[in-house]
Amino acid sequence: MRAPVFDAVIHAPGRLQICAMLSAADEVEFATVRDAIAVSDSVLSKHVKQLEDAGYLKVRKAAAGGRQRTWLALTPDGKTAFAAHVSELTRLAGIVAS
Repeated sequence: MRAPVFDAVIHAPGRLQICAMLSAADEVEFATVRDAIAVSDSVLSKHVKQLEDAGYLKVRKAAAGGRQRTWLALTPDGKTAFAAHVSELTRLAGIVAS
């Protein structure tokens, strides 16, 4: 794991929630993420694009049940960056609690 480091790409509340969800699963369907973080398709799409551009997220589209579905997953770099960001938040919280 990387040393604790604040990551501005991940830190935005929506992207932080997305990374947290995806860190606990191999991949999650777009609609499930959208509903869990209570945002519109367009807002989630913008967050997904930023995470994808950073190399933190991969998108997979596939037909399922007769319709096109989109699946999201953290890349290995995304998992590492998220873990480092959480470590930094934990470190910062420890300073405040002291």
